[in-house]
Amino acid sequence: MVFVKWKKFCCNQDYREPLEYALDIINNHKDCNYVADTRNGFENIPEDTKWVVEYFMPTAAEYGCKCIYFIIDKSNSLKEELEGQENDSSDKIEFRYIYCLEEVEI
Repeated sequence: MVFVKWKKFCCNQDYREPLEYALDIINNHKDCNYVADTRNGFENIPEDTKWVVEYFMPTAAEYGCKCIYFIIDKSNSLKEELEGQENDSSDKIEFRYIYCLEEVEI
């Protein structure tokens, strides 16, 4: 699995660069899934959301990623954003919402 922990808000290239690195890892490891800790620094920026839907999700699926895990806070403060990503890409990748890294199924 590849794990990305967002520590603070970022956008544009600062947001995309870690995800492009994650794609490289997914591409180089068979059946590699993606885990994102979204509890800090994650906000809806329309340009980045579009990039995730049009580039990141299809490329991750093409490279063999089968499941994306979103680590969320108890109130799921990013519910709308994450469900939007899921709705746009659920035909390509499975989505799971979890509260800690230990919930990832390996």
